[in-house]
Amino acid sequence: MTGASAAAWEALYRVWRVGDTAGLATVVATFGSAPRPPGTPMLVTAEGRVVGSVSGGCVDGDVHARALAAVSDGVPRLVSYGVSDDDARAVGLTCGGTIEVFVEPVDARSFAELPRLIACQRLGVPAVSATVVAHPLRAAVGAHALVTADDDLGFNGDLGFNGDLGFNGDRAFDGGTAPRSDGALAPADEALLREAAWRLLREGGAGGARCATLRLSGAREGEMRVLLVPYLPPPRMLVFGANDFAAALVPQARLLGYRTTVCDARPVFTTAERFPEADEVVTAWPHRHLADEHEAGRLDGRTAVVCLSHDPKFEIPLLAAALRLPLGYVGAMGSRRAHADRVARLRAEGVTEAELAALASPVGLDLAARTPAETAVSIAAELILLTRGGLPARRSTVPVPVPGPVPVPGPVPVPTLAPVPAERATAKEARR
Repeated sequence: MTGASAAAWEALYRVWRVGDTAGLATVVATFGSAPRPPGTPMLVTAEGRVVGSVSGGCVDGDVHARALAAVSDGVPRLVSYGVSDDDARAVGLTCGGTIEVFVEPVDARSFAELPRLIACQRLGVPAVSATVVAHPLRAAVGAHALVTADDDLGFNGDLGFNGDLGFNGDRAFDGGTAPRSDGALAPADEALLREAAWRLLREGGAGGARCATLRLSGAREGEMRVLLVPYLPPPRMLVFGANDFAAALVPQARLLGYRTTVCDARPVFTTAERFPEADEVVTAWPHRHLADEHEAGRLDGRTAVVCLSHDPKFEIPLLAAALRLPLGYVGAMGSRRAHADRVARLRAEGVTEAELAALASPVGLDLAARTPAETAVSIAAELILLTRGGLPARRSTVPVPVPGPVPVPGPVPVPTLAPVPAERATAKEARR
């Protein structure tokens, strides 16, 4: 979850706690090119204040108006935005894609599970929320459920819990559903809702938020559409080597949502003052710290390990251990000559060719980076490419040429346009 999304949820919780109503807009589905992924929230308070965004700005104004309407009339709505036309009064996406946005009023009755969801987000407990965005019965639209992997959430007074927390015997709880009228969501529909959420939770939230179409049975035939949003602890990045490259990489990693650890065996270099943006600074032998984290169960398939040390006594034991773990990314900094020596040493340690194939070395995309900041950008870019399923981009075998100055293009001919009617021009300016 991004910082902007977390801010929207925290702002919604503040509104919820004081008993007010707010409008919550959430991206449900995207088709083609779209600026924000499913699950992205945007909060609109009753006073019109906005936290978050569901687009690059092109439809946020219309979503804002619909959220205020939802606060006023208490009715949720599912809205689709496609490509805008030439009409200045039209609202749509300029990127050529289509997005669906679910806009709902939120208060203590309609979203009773919100405090539990906030607790999961704050404490890093994996959870999946499920929201009915379409149903044959209008009263069922907006029903919510929450499932989570752990009931030990440590609620405190800040979250304001009272009464039964709804725990069950299999060390999981859910917040129940909150249909907009009693009995609106039939038990069979509720079971479908929860099973879909559990399935995504068991998959570890793979693939992110999604909209599922569930076939109803019994007297209420038809389909309901459910928005499933996983909330997972932030992925971890372990940066080994306390140097300027690590100091540049940590803020880049935080921008991508990683929880960062800087580790080095040399205490004089491994200080919190040198890495103020790191979540954790550890003085330890790199391979031993990695082993400790693995044994404690704090590593998973999203974890990134980046070795920025050139010292073989540190990097070879570390990389040999990291390449044998089911991690998301293992990279090591160095020149191509250093890479060849590194690979030879790892082979001598018994690392297989299949394991070596997972090593990103030299680390980062081949951007001809020279400074620590540029190297950090190249590493972040490679992580985005791999985690988003982009095309494989291994480094070239020849140096990347550094281009010369880009020639300044001449003036672009401006076509002659017919005058725009005054009322249409006014509408266009208003939209801008």
